[in-house]
Amino acid sequence: MVLLEKLLIVDFGSQYTHLICRRVRELKVLAEIVPWDSISETLFEKGDIRGIILSGGPRSIHEDNAPRLDSDILNYLVEHSIPILGICYGHQLLAHLFGGRVEKSEKREYGPAVLEVISDSLLLRGLPKRVRVWMSHGDLVTGLPKGFKVIGKTENCPIAAYESLDKLVFGVQFHPEVKHTEFGLKILDNFLDICGFRRNWVMKDIVERKIEEIRRIVGNSRVLLAASGGVDSTVAAKLIHKAIGDNLHLVFINTGFMREGEAEWVLSMLKRLGFKNVHYVDASQRFLRNLIGVAHPEEKRKIFSRIYAEALEETAKELEKKFGKFEFLAQGTIYPDRVESGATGKTTDKIKSHHNVVMPRISALKKLEPLADFYKDEVREIARILGIPKDVWGRHPFPGPGLLVRILGEVTKEKLEIAKKAHKIVEEEAKKWGVYDDLWQIFPVVLDSKAVGVKGDARSYEYIVAIRAVKSEDAMTAEFARLPWDFLEHVARRITNEIEGVNRVVYDITHKPPATIEFE
Repeated sequence: MVLLEKLLIVDFGSQYTHLICRRVRELKVLAEIVPWDSISETLFEKGDIRGIILSGGPRSIHEDNAPRLDSDILNYLVEHSIPILGICYGHQLLAHLFGGRVEKSEKREYGPAVLEVISDSLLLRGLPKRVRVWMSHGDLVTGLPKGFKVIGKTENCPIAAYESLDKLVFGVQFHPEVKHTEFGLKILDNFLDICGFRRNWVMKDIVERKIEEIRRIVGNSRVLLAASGGVDSTVAAKLIHKAIGDNLHLVFINTGFMREGEAEWVLSMLKRLGFKNVHYVDASQRFLRNLIGVAHPEEKRKIFSRIYAEALEETAKELEKKFGKFEFLAQGTIYPDRVESGATGKTTDKIKSHHNVVMPRISALKKLEPLADFYKDEVREIARILGIPKDVWGRHPFPGPGLLVRILGEVTKEKLEIAKKAHKIVEEEAKKWGVYDDLWQIFPVVLDSKAVGVKGDARSYEYIVAIRAVKSEDAMTAEFARLPWDFLEHVARRITNEIEGVNRVVYDITHKPPATIEFE
């Protein structure tokens, strides 16, 4: 098998680190993110790493305990001719470590700027003389190390890009990975050419490699998979099934926080996809008993994870009596789940707990997560390659805890009924109006506050439902969708007319960041 070449992205805490990874993968090169404090020479033993990118980050290199790259690692990279590209903080750090000068900027630069290409270079090859770029920095490089040359500048940043061909070290103060930077993909493409990548990250080949990897890891063992009916767990199940056949057992747990008709649809879909061993567990009353009255979002998620784990473990023990021992627990965890749960490194803040990431360990089962390094659009591409129909992979993402996280504040049976009915209306109308396929997600949220209204000439005091609709590539960032007013008016009318207990509908116009896509 041909060695799969890899670009290593060293994460210094930038909100854009995942975007670097995405852009590199778009250019058919495998990219992997590692925290800055976990770099060691052992990472290079396989000989598959052909290039390194140092990400941006929120710190200043002059701060105490600011993240660094060990000098031995830096020397190793130079000695073995492994090209290095520093972006933002990485740009400053490389200049500093090689003996340059980095100072606090008199004028912080955040947002658009014009880069002037002032020298021929490998990194900026093929770019026009003036390019709009996206800046975000408080420090800047004011003096270059020996053997480095300036290749680009902006009005407020005289050394906005540099390179050293002797050391194969490159730096840019701006962010080529964001779409606001013109020719950003071209800059990354040039760097990958400098590294000599063969561009062998092709999804069809990756699927075959992943199936072989699962087969090698699992062997003849049995695997238990927690199936939800969503695209992630379904694709994970299909990959594993391709690898080990009917040694895979799916457990579908009805939590009571599913949409109307969801349980019946999931069971039918899994049967349609050819899974033989599908085990249905109705734990809805158990979940409701433990969650009714709980208000705090993280507490809700933790209780949900605990109950889910308990139900799954009990089911596993029952199944072992009939089928024999299970060795692995498989889940449809994808990369954004791990990022938001703070499971990708010390520099990644926890935004919220995803139940499939923080769920307590099930007995002694080993974890199997074949999609843990993929983004959602990559998972959908894998689904297409595996022949999974569009009515499965084209569904909008639905959170593991379901409607639980779309009910703000205290969970009540009344709010749950409102959430179920509102979801049915919103999804029906989005498909009917032809906006569903253009969106990453659209869904209603039952707020924890009530408002005064008028119904049937009488005063009402009822719940507020918020509609959230976003466009995104990978859920790491998202823009609110500018939907037609007629559509929103129609949805609002249906919700307030058809659902008892609701007299007001609002529309969320917040991007991610600063908001997350889900409210909780």
